[in-house]
Amino acid sequence: MKNLELARIFNEIADMLEIKGESPFRIQAYRRGARAMEALSEDIEEIFRRGELRNIPGVGESLAEKIAEYLKTGRMTYFEELRASLPPGVVTLMQVPEVGPKTALLLYEKLGITTIEELEKACKEGKVRTLPRMGAKTEENILKGIELLRRTKERLPLGVVLPHAQEIVDILGRLKQVHEISLAGSIRRMKETIGDIDILVTSDEPDVVMDTFTTLPRVSRVLSKGTTRSSVVLDVGIQADVRVVEPESFGAALQYFTGSKEHNIRLRERAVRKGLKINEYGVFLVKNEKRIAGRTEEEVYASLGLPWIPPEIREDQGEIDLAEKGKLPTLIQLSDVKGDLHIHTKWSDGADSVEEIAKAAKDRGYEYICITDHSQSLKFAGGVPIDELREHARIVRRLSDKLGIAILIGSEVDILPDGSLDYPDEVLKELDVVVASVHSRFRMSEEEMTKRIIKAMENPHVDILGHPTGRLLGQRDAYQVNIEEIIEAARRTQTVLEINATPERLDLKDTHARMAKEHGVKLAINTDAHSRHQLRYMAFGVGTARRGWIEPKDVVNTLPLNDLLDFLHNR
Repeated sequence: MKNLELARIFNEIADMLEIKGESPFRIQAYRRGARAMEALSEDIEEIFRRGELRNIPGVGESLAEKIAEYLKTGRMTYFEELRASLPPGVVTLMQVPEVGPKTALLLYEKLGITTIEELEKACKEGKVRTLPRMGAKTEENILKGIELLRRTKERLPLGVVLPHAQEIVDILGRLKQVHEISLAGSIRRMKETIGDIDILVTSDEPDVVMDTFTTLPRVSRVLSKGTTRSSVVLDVGIQADVRVVEPESFGAALQYFTGSKEHNIRLRERAVRKGLKINEYGVFLVKNEKRIAGRTEEEVYASLGLPWIPPEIREDQGEIDLAEKGKLPTLIQLSDVKGDLHIHTKWSDGADSVEEIAKAAKDRGYEYICITDHSQSLKFAGGVPIDELREHARIVRRLSDKLGIAILIGSEVDILPDGSLDYPDEVLKELDVVVASVHSRFRMSEEEMTKRIIKAMENPHVDILGHPTGRLLGQRDAYQVNIEEIIEAARRTQTVLEINATPERLDLKDTHARMAKEHGVKLAINTDAHSRHQLRYMAFGVGTARRGWIEPKDVVNTLPLNDLLDFLHNR
């Protein structure tokens, strides 16, 4: 959607202004504009058509004019002029996660580096360490950043791809010629990164479907076009394929193209033992090629003596054996979640007031939320001093009665480098929920980081460990930490581990969530929302939890309010 493209442009403008040494206030205006675009739950073009761009929090007159120009012409003159004013290659270098604006300019001015390949060569030859404020460790980190960049260019985060995929499904699904439509592939399995988009359709007029698909506004290049399959590249750089299949094969094709490959191999082996053949067209008797199933996925699995298996766990991790025994877990669903325990507001670095957040949460059917603005030391995120935190608590208590939704008061408290917490115990004990998180010194050794986090978890006032490994998909790898020791410490201290649903985090990841479940550790699925619109991120967290075989009983924020409060008190 245009929302995400505008967010990218505004962030890039902020980066370029930083290179040019512009006012921090001006830079932050574009950062706020980027966050505002990311947070919108409505298409920016609809808001523009209503003449309401200035009503978007964080968008002033200057940004509104630039948005309008972009939506009218597909260009932003200021952005293009700013790019042209910078030395060649500087913006390219800033794609590397470890290279900020000032470093990119230094690399260009001192070493004449304009490409990522030149940067890699300079690091390997030890040239970068000779620059001011650089060293061997800097070179090592830049090389890791280049590796991360290359790795993530092949696959994009789920949170980036899914909105585009769903937009295609919505547009095609509205065609009267389309009878059935579904996402398939890794995106249907809710994998954290996606290589391409697969969509299956049934239609008796495939030409209309393909004409519509290949001329969508987001299509930058058509790779192939036919009556049964067409492939395009979207403007975000990912391939999308649409296949038109026969109605009697829709379920078989959906199962086949959803995968995973390993899951499908196990199903084919099972089919062979039963004298069957299974492929994207259906399930057939080997002896006479008669089709016995294929219209629905349920038919396909039933023909193999199995119940339907949820897509998220089709990874050949024991799901087929459990399905045969009738022991598949009852995976958590979005409707099971009764509240969100990690939310930021204007009190720190959020975009909305507590009241706006609470009303949006109530509209989602939540019983409760917890406001967890940043603690005092996190100055860049508007950390809340102790006296203000206590005043905020008084305000929140009154709002709960007024709005008809329980608003708990908490904090996302910074875990300091020595493992101590950013508020004293006498403050922490006044809060309903304490989320402890690491926000600094990410490059500690595994032993140091593990000890740091466990020490924080041993504080009896810490309820939840937030985004436990600190990763940002496509931007920053997880810090070095012994996750097995963290999970064991969570079991011992009864600390809840968070599945952070922010799309670029999804932290804990699915395999770690399953490991926590197996050790009897409770989880919380939270959005870490910084605006009311980001409450919808809960779907990404639930998808990750489902991939980790998580059930409602494993997640504390599926509890009704009184049970949650009892759990927090008793732990």
